[in-house]
Amino acid sequence: MSKRDELIAKYAADLKDKCGMDADMDLLTKVTIGCGPSIYNADAATVSGSDESELATVKNNFLIKKLGLKDSVDLDKGIASVMDTYGKSNRNKYRAVVYYMLTKHFKKESAY
Repeated sequence: MSKRDELIAKYAADLKDKCGMDADMDLLTKVTIGCGPSIYNADAATVSGSDESELATVKNNFLIKKLGLKDSVDLDKGIASVMDTYGKSNRNKYRAVVYYMLTKHFKKESAY
């Protein structure tokens, strides 16, 4: 099993255990590949739910640039909803899992 496959399995477990969701493995794999090498860097692999600048980066680089969404208050609400689902007390919010849940939330699976 490759390192990426191990990470995808870990992300799927996170979705099930912490978010109560069954992962669409095909989509999760595509989202993980889309994250590129950041998944192998301990700092870049996670998203800080309380860091406003990091949430702004998620909004601008992922929601607007990758998914092609228009900047609006709905994007902030979507991010907040995903952070609540993942659990505010959960320190390790994996970027691939957050992106996967945002893709599902905004029904933008077609971007992959």
